[in-house]
Amino acid sequence: MTESELDLLLARKETIADGVVRLTFRHPEGQPLPTWTPGAHLDLLFDTDLVRQYSLCGDPADRSTLQVAVLREEAGRGGSQYVHDQLAEGSRVRVRGPRNHFQFEKAKRYLFIAGGIGITPLIPMIAEAATAGDEWRLVYGGRTRASMAFRDQLEAEHPDRVEIRPQDELGLLDLPALLAEPDEDGDTAIYCCGPEPLLAAVEEHCTRWPAGTLHVERFAPKPVEGVNESFEIELAQTGRILTVPADRSILEVIEDSGVAVLSSCQEGTCGTCETTVLSGTPDHRDSILTPEEQEAGDTMMICVSRSCSNRLVLDL
Repeated sequence: MTESELDLLLARKETIADGVVRLTFRHPEGQPLPTWTPGAHLDLLFDTDLVRQYSLCGDPADRSTLQVAVLREEAGRGGSQYVHDQLAEGSRVRVRGPRNHFQFEKAKRYLFIAGGIGITPLIPMIAEAATAGDEWRLVYGGRTRASMAFRDQLEAEHPDRVEIRPQDELGLLDLPALLAEPDEDGDTAIYCCGPEPLLAAVEEHCTRWPAGTLHVERFAPKPVEGVNESFEIELAQTGRILTVPADRSILEVIEDSGVAVLSSCQEGTCGTCETTVLSGTPDHRDSILTPEEQEAGDTMMICVSRSCSNRLVLDL
């Protein structure tokens, strides 16, 4: 399994909020960059052990640049600290993608809910909705005004549609009021990105809304409960049958067998390892697939998901 990788030039690194830098990448030879759609993210490959995913927040129509914004997370796994402390303008960075598991779908009206750096994938969605003349509204929460990336741009361009809610001034977002009345006609799409407590709360408040209304993207895996048991996988392209023990992932077992598969986050949040399921019932433990996609059971994230059946047949 292969996917396009490019070595790009970091043309600009700028601070756009407290603890947030925006990175602008260009092709070193000026060639057009890959196409992408709102909601897509990019893998940054700093070395073999440091691969991170960041949402694209620029203009999809601009093929000359790719932009991401990175929040410094002191308690993170080191990727954001590397970006803030070591990555400098003029550096070459290997990127993979773009890839989109947070597709922006056409609707009559939109409600965007952002928490902190979760604003990044919503920026191109908002731009597309505004350009199309769609009805939309953004409710944007953050720790402080100074920490909220793109705040000035959003307030200047869309003062009547953007509600800025810094937590230190106004407290947490009032989700019960915001989501109290379901849109029974199914014409509203809700797009939400941010920290897990916000996503979990929004999901809870949207249970009475029509199915398919809510679209979320997670930067960290959602809590999953389940007992790990051993099962078999069959690699359809070779007919090999492998055993996945209770203490190992499908991905680990496949890699140990010598089969090359793409992976990145190994947490079920990026979608890099998505694999087609030809037979069997997956035990989905990812944070990407919608309930409808999980019910269909025709793909799975092999880094975290397991099996409800004794054997899975994978298109590998």
